[in-house]
Amino acid sequence: MSSEADVIVSVIIAKWCAGFATLDAAALSSLYSRNAFFFGSNPKLYRGRDGVADYFNGLPRWRKPSAVFSEVSAAQAGPDLINMGATISFDLAGERPDLVVKMSWVIIREDGDWKIVNHHASSKAPLI
Repeated sequence: MSSEADVIVSVIIAKWCAGFATLDAAALSSLYSRNAFFFGSNPKLYRGRDGVADYFNGLPRWRKPSAVFSEVSAAQAGPDLINMGATISFDLAGERPDLVVKMSWVIIREDGDWKIVNHHASSKAPLI
């Protein structure tokens, strides 16, 4: 049986993957806290929903992007706080090599809804 944290994370992942499949920056940024910190696939720190939208609007317009989450771990860290770690495989339909990253999210309850407040992607390959 799934924990509440697993269910919450699964719902956010489904919405995130749907938004990514159409590169819908508005839908994706709506999943984030107004105070979000976002480290994606480039070294810049994006802040807040507007920053998250800027990141996704700045991505190449791939024809058929998809993302698959695996090795998902979620833990309730407090009544209004969830930690999530996963691997994400991005399939960009041959327009660039597939990309596999480690992802961590910190998810908070904000205004009665669960939002990603910290998003951090990093290399799956060892750096050291």
